[in-house]
Amino acid sequence: FWMMAAPGKVAAFRLPPLPTIGEIIKLFRLRAQKQLSQNFLLDLRLTDKIVRQAGELTNAHVCEVGPGPGGITRSILNADVAQLLLVEKDARFIPGLKMLSKAAPGKVDIVHGDILTYNMEKAFPKHLKKNWEDEPPNIHIIGNLPFSVSTPLIVKWLENVSKRDGPFFYGRTQMTLTFQKEVGERLTAKTGGRQRSRLSIMSQHLCSVENCFIIPGQAFVPQPQVDVAVVHFTPLVQPKIQQPFKLVEKVVQSVFQFRRKYCCRGIEILFPERERLKKTEELMMAADVDPTLRPVQLSMSHFRNLCNVYRKMCDEDPSLFAYNYREELRQKRLPKNTSYSEQIEEEEEEKNQ
Repeated sequence: FWMMAAPGKVAAFRLPPLPTIGEIIKLFRLRAQKQLSQNFLLDLRLTDKIVRQAGELTNAHVCEVGPGPGGITRSILNADVAQLLLVEKDARFIPGLKMLSKAAPGKVDIVHGDILTYNMEKAFPKHLKKNWEDEPPNIHIIGNLPFSVSTPLIVKWLENVSKRDGPFFYGRTQMTLTFQKEVGERLTAKTGGRQRSRLSIMSQHLCSVENCFIIPGQAFVPQPQVDVAVVHFTPLVQPKIQQPFKLVEKVVQSVFQFRRKYCCRGIEILFPERERLKKTEELMMAADVDPTLRPVQLSMSHFRNLCNVYRKMCDEDPSLFAYNYREELRQKRLPKNTSYSEQIEEEEEEKNQ
């Protein structure tokens, strides 16, 4: 059977001759919009390479996020997928995508909508659903994401992984996505690495994350000022931290709030001022974490211990999880005779002046 999946296998389906992506851009007068951080990838050898990172796609169901003029779309279709769902927010690209749809009858569904709000639980046939412990379903998400949406989108999907809903309603759906090179480095950074960050912990505690290859910026039109990383995610059967997403996120965000200081400085802001030092010391000791380690030096097991102990403290004091350090800071800064709403109005006026 391995022969069938060997590189260079001739796919059963091939797109008929079509205008090039460059010709499509001219035909429909498409221009990348800077405010939407759009960049087109015209080199079909590179789009083929991205699609290969997703794995064997023969008869797979694929959702492509933000297909734009359709470069990656062509490579996905040439991989002989069973069905391709295209979710595109920008109406200017829809006519070109419809042309591709006609060239692959019955294989393409186009949704004009925002992937951040699109209900992925209805995107694929229910019979594809697998148990979480099983092999991943034959479903893939692929996308050359605009830089402006890539980080909020992956954070949203990581929360979906944690809850096993959205695209992960069907099981451990795999994702192959592009990010700015620096974001790709953060997603995969190891303990002690310069790029170790909130994204490193949140992604690696829920997924196996692989930085596949780098695409130079000059391969895109218009050329971005940064290179682009192609990153592959496979959700883990068991998360490395067995706590709710929001709790893990709060602990990790707090620690990295002061990334140049000792990790205890970030832990402090989990607690109200009146009991801050006592509770921080209690948490660090119970979690067996050296308070003089820097945030980038904390391993996944350190974060697991911190989250587990913080959860126990929250269970003992339910008001603790709702505590917000920034809110307490704002309240302290309020003039004594000024209400909070009045203060906010004053701040807004100052911004607009």
